[in-house]
Amino acid sequence: MLMVPDRRTEKQPILVVLHQERSSPGRVGQMLTEKGYTLDIRRPVLGDPLPHTLAAHAGAVIFGGPMSANDPEPFVKTEIDWISVPLKENKPYLGICLGAQMMVKNLGGHVGPDREGMTEIGWYPIRPTAHGRLLMDWPSMVYHFHREGFDVPRGVKLLAEGDAYPHQAIRYGENAWGVQFHAELTRAMMHSWVVRGASRFTMPNAQQGREHLEGRMIFDAPLRAWLWNFLDLVFDKPAFEASRSIKPKLENV
Repeated sequence: MLMVPDRRTEKQPILVVLHQERSSPGRVGQMLTEKGYTLDIRRPVLGDPLPHTLAAHAGAVIFGGPMSANDPEPFVKTEIDWISVPLKENKPYLGICLGAQMMVKNLGGHVGPDREGMTEIGWYPIRPTAHGRLLMDWPSMVYHFHREGFDVPRGVKLLAEGDAYPHQAIRYGENAWGVQFHAELTRAMMHSWVVRGASRFTMPNAQQGREHLEGRMIFDAPLRAWLWNFLDLVFDKPAFEASRSIKPKLENV
């Protein structure tokens, strides 16, 4: 499936991996098409193949899903192994929640629940590390919907930390990135998650549905602004550097 930008560009498409029949790339997809990328959407769980090379793509995004990176289903192992393609070819890769955990598994790291069974379901604070602060500005609160986290394998840099799950954003090499949280949710997606995921709100540390929606009114604007810039950092570093160079000028106006 292809999602095509409104205007014609010379940019290569971005491979998008989703994990349910009705899953959407959400705001990430909207922003990437607005930036001029075509989206090549694949669902390996439904039998879609993954390319043997990313030579014809600008990069890849693997999104989240209700499954675990530790599940025995063949498509899970296939995706984890496939991440070696962007890593070896040094192509931009972004893993979101499950996609980040899959990258950690590919790199030999551990994915699993908190020892006390804590979840992060709702809005929770993050803190950039020294390395993360050097890269960009970060939001103070982000939206989560997970009950597993990941460690930081050898060679991976930690970019942001949290409380219940200390590893929130990572970078491997120059072009591989992973985030534990969900900046991609549109308002409609969040309403759907709150309805369909209500059974999880009784889990330890989970917030109630009204807190998810109230938090969006307070915290979503800076998260959205961060995502726009972060996508440039991952997929278009010249655009990201250009935006950083004009920021002081704008602040002085």
